[in-house]
Amino acid sequence: MTTSQTAAEVASAAHTGGPLLTIDGLGVRFRTREATVQAVTDLDLTVRSGELLAVVGESGCGKSVLAHALLGLLPANAAVTGHAVLRQPDGGTVDLVGCGERRLAAEIRGRRVGLVPQSPATALTPVRTGRRLLEETLRAHGHTRATTRGAAERLATDVGLDPADLDRYPHELSGGMAQRLVTALALAPDPPLLIADEPTTGLDRPLVDHTLDLLRRRCDGGGAVVLITHDLAAAERVADTVVVMYASRTVERQPARRLFAEPGHPYSAALLDALPDRSFRPVPGHPPMLTALPDGCAFVPRCGRATEICRVQPSTTGYGAGVLACHHPLPSGAGS
Repeated sequence: MTTSQTAAEVASAAHTGGPLLTIDGLGVRFRTREATVQAVTDLDLTVRSGELLAVVGESGCGKSVLAHALLGLLPANAAVTGHAVLRQPDGGTVDLVGCGERRLAAEIRGRRVGLVPQSPATALTPVRTGRRLLEETLRAHGHTRATTRGAAERLATDVGLDPADLDRYPHELSGGMAQRLVTALALAPDPPLLIADEPTTGLDRPLVDHTLDLLRRRCDGGGAVVLITHDLAAAERVADTVVVMYASRTVERQPARRLFAEPGHPYSAALLDALPDRSFRPVPGHPPMLTALPDGCAFVPRCGRATEICRVQPSTTGYGAGVLACHHPLPSGAGS
């Protein structure tokens, strides 16, 4: 048991496999001429085989940067620290932070870790049809020319895309159709870990549910999914574990049922209060600039429970079946 795990977390892990990805002290900074952007700060995380872990929070909190950091897809002005250790099929491990671009491209990206990108329009080659893109991906990962057509059409059907639409070019697809195509492309190599960055963008509610159920089935079959989303209803529907990020930091990590029933952090409770089926009350104020984060808790200006001690950064401690970073957590049963 690591220092970031509670006894309850270890017990609940019996329902899933062993650690597939272990993130320790991950930090991401972007250096510009004017300032340094603290995009991810001291993040610890474990993703297990069979687990669907949702990362939630307001836009700009660091969710998508986390995904790109794990796959080496950040721009040249990014500085990444810490470790992200991925378990390999042979029982060995590889640190995604330090292994280098050559190994990421040859062994990891798409093969061991798949990505459903947030912006499908920029991820699709404009001069290839969806069918060619999908069949090329399948052949690159072991399918023969004879089996690729059938496999491509099955994948299209799985993600809710009419196989006939595979013969369109990306510019001929709607936003929702492009989203389903990039999901199929990410699933084609059958990676053990899938990072889905806002995978339901542009989809209507039935297709949102279809996509979420598809991700859930992957986990039920032994795979692992990190679902990055602003859609709390999506996280509640399918997640085993929810991580709440605020201003580059993890402020709470709990089993999904616990978090939605009894959030411990005032920010988590405020996010839930903003849901239409709850109080439908927006979180007051605005997040801080990531170029000027305070020394203490960044949520202080928006928090009704803040006191002088909150000017000191709270440590992450065990709370319920998860962890929490707050000097004044909500009492059990006080959440929405």
